[in-house]
Amino acid sequence: MTEKDVLSILKLQSIPFIGDVIAKKLIHHCGSASAVFEERSSALLKIGGIGSVTIKYLNDKKYAGLAEKELKFIQERNINYSYFKDEDYPDQLKHCFDSPILIFKRGDIHLKNKKIISIVGTRQMSSYGALFCEKFIEEIAPLNPVIVSGFAYGIDITAQKAAIKNNLQTIGCLAHGLNQIYPRSHKKYCSEVESNGGFITDFWSTSHPERENFLRRNRIIAGLSEATIVIESAGKGGSLVTADIAHSYHKEVFAVPGRTTDNYSLGCNNLIKSQKAHMLTSAADLVYMLGWNIEETKQNIIQKQLFVELDENEEAIYNFLKMNGKELLDIIALQCQLPVHKAATVLLGMELKGVIRPLPGKLFEVV
Repeated sequence: MTEKDVLSILKLQSIPFIGDVIAKKLIHHCGSASAVFEERSSALLKIGGIGSVTIKYLNDKKYAGLAEKELKFIQERNINYSYFKDEDYPDQLKHCFDSPILIFKRGDIHLKNKKIISIVGTRQMSSYGALFCEKFIEEIAPLNPVIVSGFAYGIDITAQKAAIKNNLQTIGCLAHGLNQIYPRSHKKYCSEVESNGGFITDFWSTSHPERENFLRRNRIIAGLSEATIVIESAGKGGSLVTADIAHSYHKEVFAVPGRTTDNYSLGCNNLIKSQKAHMLTSAADLVYMLGWNIEETKQNIIQKQLFVELDENEEAIYNFLKMNGKELLDIIALQCQLPVHKAATVLLGMELKGVIRPLPGKLFEVV
């Protein structure tokens, strides 16, 4: 895009009463953002949702000045950006009706042809929520998904730290410009996130982390991925807003159930009860509901390996199954002295390596 094009896009973003939906209408009608400002007012007034007040703001030179300042910031900071018609604009987000016309990016982000899931939850997470989040990401890691979240306290940062620990790409969606980080205490995680993914926002450098910005940011969290997972939420909160947005986009929503007496399980239990979310108890639930092709993933991994290397736990399970034939998950865990959830994670990794295969009834055998 030319500098004139970027300036026109920024100008559209800055004008009151022109959100992303109206901006797209204008761009589709006129052919480009630049053409919007060259079109006759009488022609623009024929577009649904465009009135005289909008036309007045389109002709206000003040917004051209604001756009010029933001473009200068982008150029000076060497910030990457993607226009909603660009090839590198995230595929999942592109199909959301209210997705940003322009997003700003920082880090090493690669989303093309990737499995992408969003994980959100309360800032006041319990030890149960933290443990489930870490275990779930460890279980799903062999499938190499991208983990998207909001970089907030609690479940968000736990998910992103777990993604980094498991060598997964992770994306933090921010409710402010790329010239700052909120919360400030999470600044220490920025370099790791940028080395294993990065940050995305549609907010300018002049935006601050205000309440309404977090709600608006949530549409990007929901839109980037093919599924949104809620791990702990009170009866109201931003995580439920994200789940509702994902549901409105016709994307899959998952919620982790909890005790009926736990305040921060109330939101998840209600999502499941109202059938807005699938119950999530393990990575297997997600893989099944999304129809992810484990065989294809397995072949990709096998093709990269000349020899399959097994760690200590994998070798113990392999030797046990080799000697005893097909066996139940619970028995494998007991005989190999592993917690059941750990054995399930190890077995999934071994399945992807092509050394064991699952059978009906939670049975496994050596290939």
